[in-house]
Amino acid sequence: MSTITRYLSLIKFKHTIFALPFALISLLVAADGRPAPSTLLWVMVAMVGARSAAMAFNRLVDAGIDADNPRTADRHIPAGLISRKGAALFVVLSAMVLVLAAFMLNPLCFKLSPVALLVVLAYSYMKRVTPLAHLVLGLGLGIAPVGAWLAVTGEFSAFPLWLAAAVMFWVAGFDTIYGCQDADYDRKVGLQSLASRLGVQRALMLSRVFHVLSVAFMAGAFRRADSLGVLSLVGVVGMMALLGWEQSLVRGGDLQRIDKAFFEINSWIGMMLLAVVLLDLYLL
Repeated sequence: MSTITRYLSLIKFKHTIFALPFALISLLVAADGRPAPSTLLWVMVAMVGARSAAMAFNRLVDAGIDADNPRTADRHIPAGLISRKGAALFVVLSAMVLVLAAFMLNPLCFKLSPVALLVVLAYSYMKRVTPLAHLVLGLGLGIAPVGAWLAVTGEFSAFPLWLAAAVMFWVAGFDTIYGCQDADYDRKVGLQSLASRLGVQRALMLSRVFHVLSVAFMAGAFRRADSLGVLSLVGVVGMMALLGWEQSLVRGGDLQRIDKAFFEINSWIGMMLLAVVLLDLYLL
């Protein structure tokens, strides 16, 4: 395995698809479907930098826990594929990429880039403090559409805030499901998650509540965008159906199909919503 491949695998680069579509939706709506190519480029660079820093930092902070947990003992740092020093350097470089991209966008984005870094890095410590860490992770991804909107307009507005809330509850919902795998281990070592605090069944119930809220906020966001029409709301119905399918896969606490529920279905949701927004903006 090459060095580049190891680092891309460390941060699960392909999972950038979770948050990127929502940043692009926000950017496209802010620009009425006509974003400047340079803005589009630097927003994508900022997204990659922020997520890479967050993921690598999480792996670095949790290296000891990962080594002790049988489910995660083969991750890159405990397995010796990447050193702690190498991971730390990667975090610094990724953070610099985010700050550079923000600088290239506009002064407000540059000023807020340390705040964005603080939010996405803080998640790595939240599981030691609160079972609501899932919402902090959601906030970390939820600020992406806000940042994209600011990159175009330079000012806050209702649409990206509603979209951010939708992303936050969507992520919190599926991260709660994912955390159920480690409920027993987390409880044993004193780590916080909804599953370790409330039990798997109650955690899954809260996950469903989070996803209902996500759909409601997504519908609210799209209704507040003058450039979007009926098709985007059809996309919300599609989102609701996919989340319903995701929840059905873990009904009753059955975690055997958690990879499909967590990775596959969630990657489809963002891309599907981006597709209907593109159709709404350019064809209808």
